Amino acid sequence: MKPLLEVKNLRVEFATRHGTLLALDDISFSIAPGEILGVVGESGAGKSLTGAAIIGLLEPPGRIAGGQVVLDGRRIDDLDADAMRKVRGKQIGAVFQDPLTSLNPLYTVGRQLVETIRTHLPLDAAQARERAIDLLRQTGIPAPEARIDQFPHQFSGGMRQRVVIALALAAQPRLIVADEPTTALDVSIQAQIIALLKRLARDNGAAVMLVTHDMGVIAETCDRVAVMYAGRIVELGPVHDVIHVPAHPYSRGLMGSIPAMDEDRERLLQIDGSMPRLNAIPAGCAFNPRCPLVFDRCRQERPELMPAGQTQAACWLHAVTAEGAR
Repeated sequence: MKPLLEVKNLRVEFATRHGTLLALDDISFSIAPGEILGVVGESGAGKSLTGAAIIGLLEPPGRIAGGQVVLDGRRIDDLDADAMRKVRGKQIGAVFQDPLTSLNPLYTVGRQLVETIRTHLPLDAAQARERAIDLLRQTGIPAPEARIDQFPHQFSGGMRQRVVIALALAAQPRLIVADEPTTALDVSIQAQIIALLKRLARDNGAAVMLVTHDMGVIAETCDRVAVMYAGRIVELGPVHDVIHVPAHPYSRGLMGSIPAMDEDRERLLQIDGSMPRLNAIPAGCAFNPRCPLVFDRCRQERPELMPAGQTQAACWLHAVTAEGAR
């Protein structure tokens, strides 16, 4: 199946007084229609920045310094602000961690939905209101006919997040970028939001990029997962394989730090040290100072993604295995 979203060799830089910092370094992946790709990693790995670059919401002084973002066969990273705004409303829906940043507290949720719908779809006011009520119903808002005329502060956190998802879906987008959409919600609401995202991908054929640090959400929701570290993808593959048979030492550390309900473990694994700052990324593999399996090549040469069982991993261990098998 032809990918709906293709990100090719994406580089994002930040110009500072002390020089240029490379925040995203050669990021490449694709998402097919109806597929959910999870993007996971520690804080500062570049997950949210990748989403912001794709939807054209990079904050200055950040800028795309190389690569391409292709949506449905059309390159969108080089569009001007007005053209990108149209794409973002019509073809890309965005869901952010804090719903209050996406909703105007001075307007009813119905007004905000109707305005978005009428901007992007050829509907009159009555048709747009009907669609808005239907979207609220789809996203699980009870009594949508009454609640459409309420203000954001009259909704709970979980309900506000549903309104934001309804807003993201208003113009029937092909791609949904969801950045930590369940972080501030309790577990039962999380499960409902996850079920909603899965249904949207399945029923509407939307491609979903789900940015999160919660591996439980990834395991429950995604088809494939990209593990990020220090601005690069270090492992990419089917979610079951990355969780159960991780090929990169960093992925292994991430998965080992999750408590398992069916195991009696005294201690969780931990990854010693912390992620490097952008102005102090080491030579070779950026993970090498923290890696328990490091050897000389890791400190000198930077690995690209290479076949590693069912996934791809940017790790020289797999090059050693491949070379030994030849």
